[in-house]
Amino acid sequence: MNYGGQAVIEGVMMQGPEGNAIAVRTADGNIKTKVTRRKPWREKNRILSLPIIRGCVTLVDSMVNGISILTWSAAQVGEGEDEKLTKKDIAFALIFAALFSIGLFIVIPVFAASFSVDKVGSFGRSFLEGILRIGIFLGYVIIVGQMSDMKRLFGYHGAEHKTIATYEAGEELTPENARKYSRIHPRCGTSFIFMTMMLMIIVFSFVGQTTPVKRIFIKILCMPLVAGISFELFRLPLKFPNSIIVKALVAPGLWTQRLTTKEPTADQLEVAIAALTAVPGFVPSYVPEKSSGCPFLGEGDSCSEKENVSVQTTTNTVSDNPSSHHL
Repeated sequence: MNYGGQAVIEGVMMQGPEGNAIAVRTADGNIKTKVTRRKPWREKNRILSLPIIRGCVTLVDSMVNGISILTWSAAQVGEGEDEKLTKKDIAFALIFAALFSIGLFIVIPVFAASFSVDKVGSFGRSFLEGILRIGIFLGYVIIVGQMSDMKRLFGYHGAEHKTIATYEAGEELTPENARKYSRIHPRCGTSFIFMTMMLMIIVFSFVGQTTPVKRIFIKILCMPLVAGISFELFRLPLKFPNSIIVKALVAPGLWTQRLTTKEPTADQLEVAIAALTAVPGFVPSYVPEKSSGCPFLGEGDSCSEKENVSVQTTTNTVSDNPSSHHL
């Protein structure tokens, strides 16, 4: 069973085939979870699950779902007032995010590199645009990474990766076990972003001689294709985990994760574990020798199926003394 997730404000979202679960650490130290049963858009229609198309659909689905998840997590820690977004709110957020990304990663590099086409040719210009795009991305990550809130977010990003690694290794999901695993993961969204930026260098080198404005519009129109191809490349580690070529493709993304993740604390790992075990239809990879049948449920819980959406608050105490954990 493959699971994935993302860091949210003071928490982690984990997702599986049947839905997702968000867990956040509230101001009083408790862990609050929200469980939602939902199928990814690409699984609702056979056409949407076709190669290339599924990549575009997954990207939009992740953006729409991600905005709602971030809003809910912010509301739980007192950084937002309204946890329920309207379709208009989501549409506005998506349009703003798209325009910001286009301006930062397409418009600026295209205009900055437009003077070089006579000297270096189409591929040289595309390569220069790519270098500028990657430089802007890395600079942006480094700058925002200095903010205290972002450091916490990157810590939860690392906790998400360590928890997934612990699960995939078949070990019991505890902060102690998760600590020893790497905070770098080959299926991280950071790797997808980096693959997309590198693929843009190759694809747009065939555009030829155009004005900067026309080039920008061509890039925008071709982005769904680029995103779709990048998604297929992003899935290669699942099929060919030991391939040297695949490892070379994902290597830049793995290096970048050293900027987008931080070593998590024990309480952050506990939140990530709470999110993963709350995912609808969660299938444990580790089963204790002696089990009552519901090893992952707490006192007072039952084995009955979760409702479509549920919210739960639990009180947990975790030691974050480095001497009490395996580093």
